[in-house]
Amino acid sequence: MFDPSRRATFTRRMKPARFLHLIAQRGDAASCPENTLPAFQSALDLGLRFVEVDVQISANGVPVAVRDSTVRVQDTTVPVAELTAAELGQVDASQPHRFGDRFRGTGIARLVDVLSRVTKRAETTVFVTLGRASIVHFGYEQAVAQVAEAIKPFRSRSILVCEDVPTVHRARQLFGLQIGWILPAYDAHTRIKCEALQPDYVFCERSLLPAGAALWRGPWRWVVRDVTTLEHALALAALGADFAATLDARALGEAMRAHAMAQAAAHATAQPPVEARAAETQIGDESTTIARTTLVSRP
Repeated sequence: MFDPSRRATFTRRMKPARFLHLIAQRGDAASCPENTLPAFQSALDLGLRFVEVDVQISANGVPVAVRDSTVRVQDTTVPVAELTAAELGQVDASQPHRFGDRFRGTGIARLVDVLSRVTKRAETTVFVTLGRASIVHFGYEQAVAQVAEAIKPFRSRSILVCEDVPTVHRARQLFGLQIGWILPAYDAHTRIKCEALQPDYVFCERSLLPAGAALWRGPWRWVVRDVTTLEHALALAALGADFAATLDARALGEAMRAHAMAQAAAHATAQPPVEARAAETQIGDESTTIARTTLVSRP
């Protein structure tokens, strides 16, 4: 016969499952030149479902996958906004100081090429982060229009992210895009702006978060950047984060997967009687995805 006290003990031992999704920031940036097609392909090969690409606008109005506002061309620093997409495609993005000749011939890709590559894999989502330099150079209206045009065929699986409030507001208002806002600070004034904007996603550097403080509640989902260890990931999940963005997707993904599998094994050895299992619902259907590298349950 089922003893209710045993069920109570088991319930106390179990904690509600919370899953933290992993975002490959600039692709698999630890194993490949960051923000390049090889980096995004490597992230896909790792099984990741979420990637973030940094974007600037070229001289001919084409969004390109480059983080900085300038590039090196024959030992000269040139603004991205002064080169066409074709010219940027010839710029060496192989990071030979890190990888030698391994990625020789890798140039700066167009955003549309990144989106085409990533969305070939089912269920992948791309966070497109528009750089401030392009907004300053072209104005936010033109910059948003150019990115929205590139995103258009992939709209359901793309989110426009920016630190500039007018930019993301226009992206939603005029083009109906999902938006992410990058917090400039974590304080009361910024929270008021966030509540007024109501973004779909809120991006925040881990260094800005007060130690142990729960994340603001709202209709948005939290993306925390600069997550480098499993301990960071577990702590952020407990505070309410939904996504962890990292430059080392391979290492963190493996650590998260190992933790999730260990958690599953621990739960399996602590199963209550059949009667109790029928009544318990703490572990949702998402727990079946623990074999993937993108999820981790809260400790």
